[in-house]
Amino acid sequence: MARILIAEDDDSVRAFVRRALELDGHTIVAVEDGSIALEVLGEDEVPFDLLVSDIKMPVMDGIALALNVARDRPSLPILLMTGYADQRERAHGLDQIVRDVVLKPFTLADIRRAVAAALGLAPAPRLAG
Repeated sequence: MARILIAEDDDSVRAFVRRALELDGHTIVAVEDGSIALEVLGEDEVPFDLLVSDIKMPVMDGIALALNVARDRPSLPILLMTGYADQRERAHGLDQIVRDVVLKPFTLADIRRAVAAALGLAPAPRLAG
């Protein structure tokens, strides 16, 4: 399956998403901030198939991360997550580089479907809101 990088500052959400995606056989690397995710992307010799990132993080947020990744790795699909409506609005300007924005709280099935769609393995889920 896919090799996925997760950037999420909340330990419980990061662990939940990791477990959800490992159920589908994906290999996961999980970090707690966008700046660390950029370091991992720059250092890792094995390419990633997908970046899944929270939007609101303390050091480098998901929007800044997405812009950096889109510039440096334009073929890497990006999936964002947020629990804040205003953050989702910020992501609308990134329609060309972000596959989808998953609203928190989400279920195990929700995140698995969104990732499958971002990887081109399933139809895109319908967005709420």
